[in-house]
Amino acid sequence: MQVMVIDAQGGGIGRQLIAALKQAASDLQIIAVGTNSAATAAMLKAGADRAATGENAVVVNARRADVIAGPIGIVVADSLLGEITPAMAAAVGQSGAHRILIPVSHCDTSVAGMPELPMGALIQSAAEMILKLR
Repeated sequence: MQVMVIDAQGGGIGRQLIAALKQAASDLQIIAVGTNSAATAAMLKAGADRAATGENAVVVNARRADVIAGPIGIVVADSLLGEITPAMAAAVGQSGAHRILIPVSHCDTSVAGMPELPMGALIQSAAEMILKLR
């Protein structure tokens, strides 16, 4: 199973998710795609098997992934302080991959009915969802 983790800014959410996945299933193939080099580096350091940076990397790898995970902003054009381009959001939304979206409010998007949870709980929930898909 090919898991693609996308993150922006400093890559903290992606870093935590990759670390949790690798701890639970070290054989899982994870490609980290950052919107910038800092995000990519943080995810690579957390244990991603491969990594790439930028819009084209999101577009290309979204076609290949079985699962795409990241903050909810990865499906909203111009979110994450403008780091998610319309092409990135479209590629994630149009991918045949199963999407696991972490509901963080700093993307200027909220999900009704979702309780405010600590980031650690959100990361653990996302990791469990991905592992159930194996």
